[in-house]
Amino acid sequence: MQILHTICLLIQDQVLGMKWLNTLIGNGLEAVGLERSSLLGGALQFFLYDTIKIFVLLSVLIFGISYLQSYFPPERTRQILGRFHGIGANTVAALLGTVTPFCSCSSIPIFMGFTSAGLPIGVTFSFLISSPMVDLGSLVLLMSIFGAKVAIVYVLLGLVIAVVGGTLLEKLKMDRYVEDFIKSAPHMQSESSTLTRQDRVAFAKEQLQSTIRKVAPYIFIGVAIGAVIHNVIPQTWVETILGSNNPFAVILATVVGVPMYADIFGTIPVAESLLFKGAGLGTILSFMMAVTTLSLPSLIMLKKAVKPQLLAVFIGICTVGIILVGYFFNIFQYFLI
Repeated sequence: MQILHTICLLIQDQVLGMKWLNTLIGNGLEAVGLERSSLLGGALQFFLYDTIKIFVLLSVLIFGISYLQSYFPPERTRQILGRFHGIGANTVAALLGTVTPFCSCSSIPIFMGFTSAGLPIGVTFSFLISSPMVDLGSLVLLMSIFGAKVAIVYVLLGLVIAVVGGTLLEKLKMDRYVEDFIKSAPHMQSESSTLTRQDRVAFAKEQLQSTIRKVAPYIFIGVAIGAVIHNVIPQTWVETILGSNNPFAVILATVVGVPMYADIFGTIPVAESLLFKGAGLGTILSFMMAVTTLSLPSLIMLKKAVKPQLLAVFIGICTVGIILVGYFFNIFQYFLI
């Protein structure tokens, strides 16, 4: 058992966390005269370490997930979802959302396609919620920062929000609030014949290049903000505003996260710095969920496809779910980290 625990720690710290890289960068900076303990040296070490680590993990993840995704084109996914009914269909839709686009804006066109193909509204919204919130990339990156227990519980609770949210929308018969042009849109055509392995590799490379170009600015901005929080902002400020002693910290983090637009790769370095400075774990994760699931640009896109009543219920369900998850993690933080 001890050997297994040691192996898990090695994978978390040296493979996913790349602690060896942090040490290497720190030694390199000291070799050129920049002390790690100095403001500039500490900020530069954080920026270089997190940027390289995220891009390396991201590249491996995107290529692998995109290769897997090539087996689930939209039409095949629709056919799979069409075989299930009730809460089982919502669960399958939420699980399929974990191997699809990395941000909410990328998920909405697929959601619109599923809706126009006649899938139940609850199923399509379970997919829409889970896709940006709990993709496989979030699982691996969260493991690299917070450990396996936090990452697994985060993904499981995200899937619960997706399934419960979709089920509630179905029970409330919210399909009448989908815009008419979505319902009458042409049915998705079946995908072409089976791809070869070479085709799938080419597809994965294209997805890798496209996603890197899309998320790179947010990663640089997120890491820069994280470096400032990590090395400049006093810990007492963070603890006062976002610490466990503030009962409204989770709500504040959720509300602040909504107007932003980023994906989980851009929010990870900010979350890492906030945790280091004393912010509550649940508060941080609520912020991440709000940014990735309820970003303002994605809500604007969604508003074109659904009527205000459905949009308001969707936002309400996601917001309540995110806040509850935040308080859950804050309560059980010491058992998970």
